[in-house]
Amino acid sequence: MSFKTEQENFWAGDFGNEYVDRNNDIKSIATRTAVFSKIFSRTKDVNSIIEFGSNVGLNLKAIRTLLPSSSISAIEINSKAIQKLNEIPDVKVFEGSILNMEAKDLGKYDLTFTAGVLIHINPEELQKVYTNLYECSNKYILVNEYYNTKPVEVNYRGNSERLFKRDFAGDLLDLYPDLELVDYGFQYHKDHNFPLDDSTWFLLKKKK
Repeated sequence: MSFKTEQENFWAGDFGNEYVDRNNDIKSIATRTAVFSKIFSRTKDVNSIIEFGSNVGLNLKAIRTLLPSSSISAIEINSKAIQKLNEIPDVKVFEGSILNMEAKDLGKYDLTFTAGVLIHINPEELQKVYTNLYECSNKYILVNEYYNTKPVEVNYRGNSERLFKRDFAGDLLDLYPDLELVDYGFQYHKDHNFPLDDSTWFLLKKKK
């Protein structure tokens, strides 16, 4: 399968396969559950969810414990990760790049979200992902990423142009005036009970 950007090929290929092997610690599900419990405490009537870039589905497993009756879908580019996703009961998987997906083909959900995915998208292609996050959402959008006030590139495991920090939530709020900020939070990597990789989450809601 051919892709538009170097970043897509990076995650669909060998590096992405290696990441699947590293990112399979079931202990992190407890941390993710703790984080999502905070997030979902600020929502109402979330019955359908889609994650853009799910990898092996650790976030989805955490969500399932909190919202067991919600329908869950996932988009994933790496075929090795998709094998793991398909082992999770009752998860609908869309295989491919989120840059090639169209909102009309993905459907509508009460919550659309990313977690550690926007940081790996070519900045010139972010608008496409923002559009899909917005158009696929009936109600809420969640972004859980590395935050920076201004766009900046960070070397990622010896690779350049593979990790980009910025104010992703701010971009969405600027692009779509009918979005409002519901809440936000930070998860510290030295948290005593639930350490996570210094990510900041922002929960947005459509005003209509």
